[in-house]
Amino acid sequence: MTAISDCFETLGRNGECALIPFITAGDPDLETTAKALQILDRNGADIIELGIPYSDPLADGPVIQAAATRALEKGTKLEQVLEMLQGITPKLRSPIVLFTYYNPILHRGIDKFLSAIAAAGVAGLVIPDLPLEEAASLLQAASEKGIDVILLIAPTSSAERIESIARSSQGFIYLVSVTGVTGVRSQLEIRVSDLLKQIRGVTEKPIGVGFGISEAAQACQVKEWGADAVIVGSAFVKRLAQGTPEQGLNAIAEFCQSLKQPSRPTTPAEILLLIRQGKSRLKSITV
Repeated sequence: MTAISDCFETLGRNGECALIPFITAGDPDLETTAKALQILDRNGADIIELGIPYSDPLADGPVIQAAATRALEKGTKLEQVLEMLQGITPKLRSPIVLFTYYNPILHRGIDKFLSAIAAAGVAGLVIPDLPLEEAASLLQAASEKGIDVILLIAPTSSAERIESIARSSQGFIYLVSVTGVTGVRSQLEIRVSDLLKQIRGVTEKPIGVGFGISEAAQACQVKEWGADAVIVGSAFVKRLAQGTPEQGLNAIAEFCQSLKQPSRPTTPAEILLLIRQGKSRLKSITV
């Protein structure tokens, strides 16, 4: 499995934008999750974000909340997820980033938690309810274990806060494209372009854009605005949950391929075609 920094370095040399799909561990079951990780890895994912189901997912919209509820009802536990990952990560090219809330980390203890996920082959962490002011001890401990803690910048973040978060974030910076929770949106907000420029003015670290991206035309637009990574969650979770597990796996394989293509270098004509295909949603590029 490749380190996050190495992944971005390779993609940058090739002029590619990283595709980061998100799925929820244990939905519909951990066996399917293991298969999904391998399928995403083979079909264009550059980094994979794996959500740990949690009972109070404040940053998640209805699709991911429902997936977390289903996983918890099946009895999915962190220990089971890590056991599954330990057997899967050696087979993957894509680094695994865990998406989890801070309470489970505190409950287990920072050092114990980090040791467990490092042993499972996890490369990074996204913790949406961890404020910058409380992150120092975790950032240091994670760095010592080779785990990147990826911090989030919100559309409402001040210029001073953006600079502080950009300085502290490890691996890459996660730009939240909307004020609110995760979920499929039909349009992208033009201010994402301005935020990308603002962040680019204070750091050379890779920037990923997430929350609301759900189709190839939007992925193409985010790349054109200058993002280094496109993060897609609810649209993957929804497809994986539809029909039988096999049908869901086939659906995310096809969807992953369709999203990865626009992240590769394209001619102006190809870019225009993608935008035209999604023009009903991008008419007033407003995620």
